[in-house]
Amino acid sequence: MIRLILFVSLLGLGSVSAQFKKSIKKLPDTGQTTGFTPTFGEDNDFTISPPFFQNVNAQITLDTITDLMWQRTDGGEMTWENALLYADTATLGGYTDWRLPTALESFSILNHQFVNPSIDVTIFTNTGAEYWWTSEKQWNDSTKIWVTNAGGGIGNHRKNETKSAGGNKKFHVRLVRAMYAPPIMLHRFEVLTNRIVSDSLTGLFWQKTAYFDSLTWEQALLFADSCTLGGFTDWRLPNIKELHSISDPSISNPSFNSNYFTNAGSQKYWSSTSLPNFPMKAWILDNQFGLTTYDVKSNRHRVILVRGNTTLMNANVELASFGSVSVYPNPSDGHYQIKSDWAEDYSWQIVDVTGNMVISGFDRNIDLSQYSDGLYLLLWHKNHQFGSIRIIKKSR
Repeated sequence: MIRLILFVSLLGLGSVSAQFKKSIKKLPDTGQTTGFTPTFGEDNDFTISPPFFQNVNAQITLDTITDLMWQRTDGGEMTWENALLYADTATLGGYTDWRLPTALESFSILNHQFVNPSIDVTIFTNTGAEYWWTSEKQWNDSTKIWVTNAGGGIGNHRKNETKSAGGNKKFHVRLVRAMYAPPIMLHRFEVLTNRIVSDSLTGLFWQKTAYFDSLTWEQALLFADSCTLGGFTDWRLPNIKELHSISDPSISNPSFNSNYFTNAGSQKYWSSTSLPNFPMKAWILDNQFGLTTYDVKSNRHRVILVRGNTTLMNANVELASFGSVSVYPNPSDGHYQIKSDWAEDYSWQIVDVTGNMVISGFDRNIDLSQYSDGLYLLLWHKNHQFGSIRIIKKSR
C-alpha cells in the first residue's frame, strides 16, 4: 500500500480547484521519418517525442509518450450513440474505465509516415476502418462529431454517415483510458510577451501573432528558419499534430483562441508534414473549425511558428531527474546510471506499468537489458527523502 501511494502521489496531481486537466504527458511526434525537400525545416528534421508504444497484451497497448492506454483492435463499425454505450460497458485487460477519446487524443496516435491506414499496424490492428469516433461534437451542431480518419486527418462529420446509421462509410470505435489521474493546471495558455504564447499542455511556445502574409510551403520553411522572435532563433514550422493541438473544437471562426492568438482569423495554415504518398502536397489546418486537410505545396497559406526543446532527443540522450537524483541515458537499451549529489548510495526499485516490482538495488547502475521494452518507474529512497523518475527502455 505504501508503494502504491508513492506511485500515485509522484505523478504530478494538481489542486482540484484548478481549471485545466493536462490530459497527455507529452505530444507525440507525427512519426514521419522521410525527407521530401533539401530545404531545412520539414517534419523529419526534428525529433522531440517519437511514437513509442508498449504492447501490454493482445487487447491493449500503452502510449509511453502520452501515458494513455489504448484498445489495440478497434470495436468495429457502429453508430456514435452505440459507441458511447460500448465504452461505458467495456472491460478490457481487467479495466472498466474505458471511454471514447477526445479529438486531441485520437489524433495523437495517427502515424503520418504511413497511409491508408495512417496507423502503425504493428501496434493497432488494421480493421479496414475509414474513421474513428471521438467523444466531441462540433460545438454548434450536435449532428456532427469529430472523427479521425485512416488517411491521417481529423474532421467534423455527420453521425448518419456511418453504415449503421444508414450511411455508406465505416466509422469504428477505439477506446482509451488514462494510466494516471491527469494533473490539474491553473490555465493552459499564457502570454509571456506581446509576441509569444506558452502552452502548458504540450510545453511548446507559439507566435502570438501569425505572419501577416501567405506563403508557399517552401517559403514557409525558409521563413521559419530565418525567424528571430523574442531573442530566439529556433522557431520552426509546426508539424500537423502540433498545429492541431492549439485548435479548440469548442469554438470556430477561428478555432484558435483569439484571446491568445490575436490575428489567427479563419484561415488555412501550413504544417511541416508532407503526404508520403503525394510528396508534392503537405498537411494544413483549416482554422474555420479546426479540421486537417492537405494542399499542393506551391499554393499559398498562412504561417504560425512554434518552438520547443528538440536538443536532448536529437542527441538520443534525455536526462530524467527528480530533485537531487537523475538517470541517464534515457531512453536506453537497458543500461542506466543514477547520478545524485549524495556520496553514499540509497535504495531503489524499478516497477513496471502495473506497479509490480521488477528489480531493486543499492548501487548506481541499473540493468534492464533482460526485460521488455517499455515504460518503467524508478522509485528511490534515502532516509526520509524519496522520489520517482520515469525511464524508458528501447532496444536500438
